[in-house]
Amino acid sequence: MWILLPLCSLLRVLLVLQGCDASVLLDSSAGNQAEKDAAPNASLRGFEVIDSAKTRLEQACFGVVSCADVLAFAARDALALVGGDAYQVPAGRRDGNVSSAQEAGANLPPPTASASQLTQAFGAKGLSQAEMVALSGAHTVGAARCSSFAPRLYSYGPSGAGQDPSMDPAYLAALAQQCPPQGTGAADPPLPMDPVTPTAFDTNYYANLVARRGLLASDQALLADPATAAQVLAYTNSPATFQTDFVAAMIKMGAIQVLTGTAGTVRTNCRVAS
Repeated sequence: MWILLPLCSLLRVLLVLQGCDASVLLDSSAGNQAEKDAAPNASLRGFEVIDSAKTRLEQACFGVVSCADVLAFAARDALALVGGDAYQVPAGRRDGNVSSAQEAGANLPPPTASASQLTQAFGAKGLSQAEMVALSGAHTVGAARCSSFAPRLYSYGPSGAGQDPSMDPAYLAALAQQCPPQGTGAADPPLPMDPVTPTAFDTNYYANLVARRGLLASDQALLADPATAAQVLAYTNSPATFQTDFVAAMIKMGAIQVLTGTAGTVRTNCRVAS
């Protein structure tokens, strides 16, 4: 689903060093593995949609609209298409030319992150814990590969052979049917983080956490911390509050470490540094 790229890549790229400069769109090149090819970004899809939009923009107004702005606009439009609130996106970002899989791997929170680790990672970019919980709601339309949560199914705990007791047993069994143990040559398919309404931007992500059906350990961790758990519960009771908080956090996030003026460049091809 192409909406996964705009929403999820914005969340991920802003946790690495370059900020909102479309570095996640750059392809790997000789001597450099780009951020999009880092293991945490393996489930990103939809790059061709950004390519198509950029091509049409270049035909209409060459060298004016940056890839960073295209990605921000795409996130806004993707949100509206799946039922999220509309919002205005400030323009004027410029593109960076640095993209590093190593930085992505080192700076993106792992799927096993605790609530405090998530708070620290988002806090390093100037985002509050409350904004982190709101932005995590993007996972209501996200997907994750089996390898990112397989340890919860097969190798949890000190013995390395247990199952995560924080996960609903029926949900765990259903996931195990779709995700065989790793290392058996099995495929590593992406599964929806919200199996109930995977293409709707709603509060089922938070309801799933309350039901102990968070796909990633880092999702379920939001219920283990009293402060974040209170916000999760509040969102299940007030979808409108979630929508408002999410939009505000997206606007703030889209202004983090942007390149403007003469800094950076405007790439004509979002996949290639210029």
